[in-house]
Amino acid sequence: MRKLLVVALVAASLAFSGSATRPARAGDGGNVAAGILGGLVAGTLIGAAATGPHYYAPPPPPVYIEPEPASYCYWTRGEPVWDGYRGAWVVPRVRVCE
Repeated sequence: MRKLLVVALVAASLAFSGSATRPARAGDGGNVAAGILGGLVAGTLIGAAATGPHYYAPPPPPVYIEPEPASYCYWTRGEPVWDGYRGAWVVPRVRVCE
């Protein structure tokens, strides 16, 4: 139904556009300048109205995070574990922090 309505509107617009045409005439250029100036003024006014002031919430206050106490860490070999995928015993690397 919607396609039928669109086709009917397109056909009607084509029928009316061909019946009431008038040849274009170049004037003294005053009409062109007025059209351009009017378009710029209208665009400026609409753009200024659309981009009103934006208000944002203030940023949160800074937060002090106390660093963790310094610790000494090192890597060593852990307990051997059986790896069923490889079919062998594997000794993993383990991180130890004091």
